[in-house]
Amino acid sequence: MADIADYANDLMLERLDDMLHSRRSVTLTSSAEFCEDCGDDIPSARRLAAPGCTRCIDCQALDELERRH
Repeated sequence: MADIADYANDLMLERLDDMLHSRRSVTLTSSAEFCEDCGDDIPSARRLAAPGCTRCIDCQALDELERRH
C-alpha cells in the first residue's frame, strides 16, 4: 500500500516532467547582432551563450545594476 511519501514523490515527478516538457517547447529568438543601447557588435560567443540577447555584456550589466537601485 502506498503511503503519503509515495504520492508526494509521484506528484513531484509529474510536475517536473510537465516543466521539462514545456521548457522543450519554448522557441528561442535569435540574438541581435548589435547592442540596442550602444550600437557595438555583440560577440558571437555572447549570442550563443544568451540566446535572444539584445545588449552587449557591458550594457546588460549596467541595465541590471540600474534595476537594482
